[in-house]
Amino acid sequence: MLQIQAFVFNFASENTYILYNENKNAWLIDPGNMNNEETKLISDFITEKGLHIQKILLTHAHIDHVLGLQWAFDQFKIPVTMHQDDKEVLDMLQMSGMRFGLPVNPVNVDIEYIKEGEELELDGEKFKIYHVPGHSPGSIVYHNEDQKFMISGDVLFEGSIGRTDLYKGDYDLLINGIKTKLFILDDETQVFSGHGNPTSIGFEKQYNPFLK
Repeated sequence: MLQIQAFVFNFASENTYILYNENKNAWLIDPGNMNNEETKLISDFITEKGLHIQKILLTHAHIDHVLGLQWAFDQFKIPVTMHQDDKEVLDMLQMSGMRFGLPVNPVNVDIEYIKEGEELELDGEKFKIYHVPGHSPGSIVYHNEDQKFMISGDVLFEGSIGRTDLYKGDYDLLINGIKTKLFILDDETQVFSGHGNPTSIGFEKQYNPFLK
């Protein structure tokens, strides 16, 4: 059985996640830790649980989701898994930092690209990959069908959707992707978003004002 631990980090209250199992194998998703205090929180959790980080995953590469990416890569010495369409967003990290008044260095990490139709596996637990652009060009969702949950990044929130006024944002593309790829899933599927509280597919179908 997979466990999910969320950490709320940085200026954007971004959700960084660690997925782990009884074998103490784990994935680190969207490392947004931006200072020593936040990095210590996540490091201490990994150490106390005795976890072995096997993958670093990105839902997308906006600045608030990657502020701890260089630390994670240097710490765990494993490639970063992401969609190729967000590589240009990652390459704009320093420019994005200037917009927020943050001195951010470009990241220097090894990357493994993943695309829709592929699967990832953590000790037999399979995750389907959905490419749902619109918030960013390479936004992807990681879906575990057996335990009925997904890590959605900034695609879908409780009562909202990802903003589409950023670089290569596309409102119609995002709405279509949510309706055709996520809303066809079981209503009980939990949604762990990039910001805010968890929600479910059934709740968002019924109450999300953007998706009526």
